[in-house]
Amino acid sequence: MSAVYPLREAGPGSNAPRRLREEFPIVTAHPELAYLDSAATSQKPRAVLDAVQTYLTTSNANAGRGTYPWANRTTEVVERARQRVKEFLGDPDPARSSVHFTSGTTEGLRTVARDWLVPLLTDGDEILVPFADHRANLEPWLEARRLLAERGTDIRVRALPYQTASGDYDHRALADAVTPRTRFVAVTHVHHVYGGDMNVHRIRAAVGPHVPVCLDAAQSVGHLPVDVGDPGLDVDFVVFSGHKAMALPGTGAVWARDTRGPALRPGGWQGTPNTVGIVSLLAALDWLDEAGPERIARHAVGLATRLTDRLRHLDAYEILGCPTSLAAGTPLPESQRRQGIVTFRHRGIPSDDLGFILFSHGFMVRADSLCQAGADPTEGAVRVSLHVYNTEEEIDRLLDVLESLA
Repeated sequence: MSAVYPLREAGPGSNAPRRLREEFPIVTAHPELAYLDSAATSQKPRAVLDAVQTYLTTSNANAGRGTYPWANRTTEVVERARQRVKEFLGDPDPARSSVHFTSGTTEGLRTVARDWLVPLLTDGDEILVPFADHRANLEPWLEARRLLAERGTDIRVRALPYQTASGDYDHRALADAVTPRTRFVAVTHVHHVYGGDMNVHRIRAAVGPHVPVCLDAAQSVGHLPVDVGDPGLDVDFVVFSGHKAMALPGTGAVWARDTRGPALRPGGWQGTPNTVGIVSLLAALDWLDEAGPERIARHAVGLATRLTDRLRHLDAYEILGCPTSLAAGTPLPESQRRQGIVTFRHRGIPSDDLGFILFSHGFMVRADSLCQAGADPTEGAVRVSLHVYNTEEEIDRLLDVLESLA
């Protein structure tokens, strides 16, 4: 699914009222600081904090382990949260799908790899996975190959082809990479470095209607609309982290369509769930729905447009990914659509030093190798990732500092 938010409607002033920013206590308590690292973790609105406080002070208990009222209420919350995830993702057939809570995207992807994919594959099968996305969407599939090799089963892990200039998947080359032995494809919804919408609808068109597709949605759930009922998002698994969607750390979920291949059944004894985290996720999804995922996305894209359009004219900086995908008025139907992430390097200042410089001016950004698979860990970059609580004024102040360093 390629989410498109018209730039003429992307003005932060109209699409993300300042009242939403005021619902984040940590943001309003530090007006001198600009938090620009939401791709790493999001800040939490007061509604989420209040829900956690209420739960811990009124009905904190284990789920599925007791028959007294507190335990029953906790069990009901966990089950309600499963249904809430389905609703939030626009599940068209909730009676057939399933939701499994994890500690985050990484564990969720490993759950799909170990408990669903490994039992499915046989000698000679092939899987296609991303070798230049987040390491969390590569290592589980390599681990699956190792586990199978230990059992005497030899599979082939093939790399998804990329377009070098934009960082998008090369969908034309992908069609040639699919063979009759292709059993599984892992993809990313929004790239955590390049910020691009990875055009998942083209993945399905390239691999055909029968190959299961697993979607790493860590940078999309909570940041833009994710609708698995949309024919353009015909995937079999959606894996995301709660902490990047305004819930507490240590919370994530795997949504499984359970129609292509066997239903997902996580293996092993399932211990105590992260009940507090699940409570926070339930409250976060309610908050996000009320705020409007499309409005949140328009706001972030509008701010990223503002940053990219000025930054790309400064010769001292290199923008990673497709630098023209956000240019106002640029008629590029084939260009990659950047979301609220802008990553760049200064041609003369090391990225970690630039990160320290920016913090001295009140900007909190990510400045390292960004956990990108295949990247040189010594060659970092600065990533600015935006959300509903950021403002035009913060972007303008950041640009003033960047221009002074150019």
